Amino acid sequence: MADPHVLVTFRPPPAVRDALDQAFHGSADVTYLADVEAPTRLEALGTADAVLAWSLDRELEDPGELAQLSSARLVQLLSAGVDEVPLDRIPAGVPVASNAGAYAEPMAEHVLAMALALAKHLPQRHAALEAGVFDQSANREIRGAVVCVLGFGGIGRASARLFEALGARIRAVTRSPVEEEWVEWAGPVEELETGLGGADIVVVSLPLTRATRGLLGARELSFMKPDAILINVARGPIIDEDALYRHLGEHPAFQAGLDVWWKEPRGREPFAPRLPFLDLPNVLGSPHDSGITETSLAEAARRAAANVMRTLDGSPPEHLVDRREYVD
Repeated sequence: MADPHVLVTFRPPPAVRDALDQAFHGSADVTYLADVEAPTRLEALGTADAVLAWSLDRELEDPGELAQLSSARLVQLLSAGVDEVPLDRIPAGVPVASNAGAYAEPMAEHVLAMALALAKHLPQRHAALEAGVFDQSANREIRGAVVCVLGFGGIGRASARLFEALGARIRAVTRSPVEEEWVEWAGPVEELETGLGGADIVVVSLPLTRATRGLLGARELSFMKPDAILINVARGPIIDEDALYRHLGEHPAFQAGLDVWWKEPRGREPFAPRLPFLDLPNVLGSPHDSGITETSLAEAARRAAANVMRTLDGSPPEHLVDRREYVD
């Protein structure tokens, strides 16, 4: 019996390709679409038992190519987020799986780094020193702080563990049961006001779906303490852009750590945010790189490959995407 055919639609960097070759060695025949000549692309797509993709809308720009995936038993994403995946154009009978949790640990480190930098006022103190001001006024501790995590999946849990280890009190806004006994409060999004109220630090780690787009607007921001720290490592549009900009201007003690943005550049485009968030002294930004480390992409590739092989071996795939949450 022939080995199953796995098609990789993106051009992987060397470390990722090595990880995939090792993961599939002896178990599947792997084709890298970047190595396929144009006349045989459709054949490669049509014979794939599974597809491993990074950004399908860029890798398969021709709608006819997506239609060729009808015989695939799984479209597995290397990314955790699926909000930019053209789910409405992938054949309806083909399961799609995200790589949820694959980047949780490095992203949690990034969350903690942002929280510490803002709690200790490091960007502001650095700017003051440059201006000749030696400001030794008190900063804040993580110990004893109330941290509310919106979305208690892999990233949320990993972030909460780091905060809890430093002595923070943890709240979780989640639709799933929370078993960690060190979480002092957990509730659904309908109880968002309770979760946000009195929180010193709020971490956004929800997926961007039809239900979470614009979840945090002016009303929700008003639930938060005037000197709270808001960190977003999920997706920009979960927060109302205009409302957050106004809130930061009106509440100078309120701070935001933003790793994700409402409009992010593609390729070599310059970063040009619609509103000048980075001109505000109470904002710390990073270029959507919280999950990118020297080893994270290769590890994410191994996890994605394991889910592909699980499916091809006859077991249910993990992290299946519910298309109804994304497509009208």
